[in-house]
Amino acid sequence: MKLLRLAIFSLAITALAQNEVATNAAKTSKPANSPKPKAKAKASAAPAKNPLENESKGPIITEIYADEASFDSGKNTGIFTGNVRVFDPRFNLQSDKLTVYLHKGEEQGLEKAIAEGNVGVVRDRPDPNGGPPTHAVGRAEHGVYTASDGSVELRGMPKVQQGPNMHIATSAETVMIIDQDGHLNTHGPSRTEIRQEPNQEKSPSATASPSAKP
Repeated sequence: MKLLRLAIFSLAITALAQNEVATNAAKTSKPANSPKPKAKAKASAAPAKNPLENESKGPIITEIYADEASFDSGKNTGIFTGNVRVFDPRFNLQSDKLTVYLHKGEEQGLEKAIAEGNVGVVRDRPDPNGGPPTHAVGRAEHGVYTASDGSVELRGMPKVQQGPNMHIATSAETVMIIDQDGHLNTHGPSRTEIRQEPNQEKSPSATASPSAKP
């Protein structure tokens, strides 16, 4: 009987010892799917890039519409006649005839354009306060656009309208230049018309209504 009790007691001690060893092993061992340390995750995260940061601006495209056109590859020139219309991000132009000069070499871009007959040109002047731009509309018999400085030179009794105001040449020798920002410079005699809309507020009546007699 004593031997049976001792055997049962020894089996119980052995089971308790095995249970304690398994518990300690579970505490000290790491799970297989444990998350990575936060520091390593932060180091591996790359900052987001701006998709437009390394993109360059696209080319400037000039569209010319005309009834007839001829080109001289040797001189890098093109002549357009009849209802000529030019659409360019820097200006819009119309005339009876247009002669275009292109850069020689690898550039092959617009160098200069000479417009003749019923010339009309439109340029936008940006608003420094962020509002809508002001249109500068010029008319003349002769116009020259120079790509190097972006200026448009008007000759032949030119006149330019900026908003409601009009600037008119009073001599055939007067030259008006609209720069790439839409500013106007005039060389020679001219006349300026500044228009102002009438005040729409109602003025008080000049005569007072008669008061009732007592």
